[in-house]
Amino acid sequence: MIRIDGSHGEGGGQILRTSVALSCITGEDLEVYNIRAKRPNPGLKRQHLTAIHAAAKICKASVEGAEVGSRRIVFRPSSISSGSFEFNVGTAGSVTLIFQALAPILLYAPGRVRVTLVGGTDVPWSPPIDYVRHVMLPHLKKMGYVVEASLIRRGHYPRGGGKVVFEVPEPPGELEPLTLTTRGENIELVEGVSHCVRLPSHVARRQAEAARRRLVEGGVKAPIRIELEHYEGRDDPHLGPGSGIVVWAKAGEALIGGDALGARGKRAEEVGREAASKLLKDLSTGMALDTHMSDNILVYLALARGKSVIGGARLSRHAETVLWVIKHFLKVQMLLNGFLEKPFTLEVWGAGITR
Repeated sequence: MIRIDGSHGEGGGQILRTSVALSCITGEDLEVYNIRAKRPNPGLKRQHLTAIHAAAKICKASVEGAEVGSRRIVFRPSSISSGSFEFNVGTAGSVTLIFQALAPILLYAPGRVRVTLVGGTDVPWSPPIDYVRHVMLPHLKKMGYVVEASLIRRGHYPRGGGKVVFEVPEPPGELEPLTLTTRGENIELVEGVSHCVRLPSHVARRQAEAARRRLVEGGVKAPIRIELEHYEGRDDPHLGPGSGIVVWAKAGEALIGGDALGARGKRAEEVGREAASKLLKDLSTGMALDTHMSDNILVYLALARGKSVIGGARLSRHAETVLWVIKHFLKVQMLLNGFLEKPFTLEVWGAGITR
C-alpha cells in the first residue's frame, strides 16, 4: 500500500486528486492521511468526496473514510470500466477539479466513456470550464488523448447547478510524449469567451471590451476575438448569477490562457482586465505553457512513453506537490531546471503506462 501525507507541500486537494487517479491507473492500494491539513477547514469537502466516489465507481474501488470532514481515506482499486456515469456535487464544488481527478483514469478505459458532472463550472480556486475546453483539452489532444466537453449549463458560487458532459470516444490507452518549451515569437491570434448569467448582458460586453483594451495596452497586435455568452429573462436555466471571462493566445505551437471571475462589488471592467493581465504576464515569460497548464500536464507527462520536455511560466506549489506525488507511484526520471514561483523547464522520461 502506498501511503501519502496529505499535509505535504501546499497541503490541499491536489494531493488527493492526483493520488487517487494514480492509484486507479497503477492498481496500487492507497492511504492518504492528513487530508487538506493546511487548509482553514481541514478534511474532505463535498467536491473532494464526489471525486473519490466518482473514481471509485469508475475503477471499481472500495473506500474507507469517505465522508465529509474525514482526514484519512483508504482506497483499494480494481479494474477501470467504460460506460456512462453521472455525479452531482450537490453544491458549487468545482466540476473541473473532479474532472482533473478522472481524466487520467479515463484514458485507460476499455471503451467509450461518458461522464456527466453537476456542480460549479466557474467558481473560485479552480479552472473555469472554458479554460478546460479551450486550453487544457487541446494540450491533451497533442498527446493523443481526445476528450469532448459539452457545457450544458453554467454553475456559479454559491448555488452551483452547472452541468458538463465529458466524453472520451476512443480512450487511447497510452500517451505520446510532448515537447513544448518556448512560445512562438509572434502572437498569431487571441480568442476568448466572456459570459454572464442572471445578470444584464452588458456585463459580458464590458468584460470583453476591458480585456481587449488591456491586451492592446500590453502590445498584443494580433486579431482579438471574444465571444459573448449571456442569459437573461424567464428562460434562463441557471440557479444563480455569475460572470467570468477566459482569454487565450496562440503563438506558434503554444496555447496560453488567462481567466477571471466576477464577484459581488467587482466591476466588469476589473474582471476583463484581470484575465488579460494574467495572459500578458505568462506570455511575457516566453514559455510555452501558462501557470495552470504547467501543473495540469505533469501527470500526463509521467504516464506517457518516451521523453517529454516542457517550459512553464511559473513553477507553482501545486506543480511541486504533483511531482512529489508522482514519484510515489511511477518510476520516472525528471530533470527540473528552475525555482519555485519562477519560469522553469522540465524533462520527463515517462513510465510508458499502457492499458
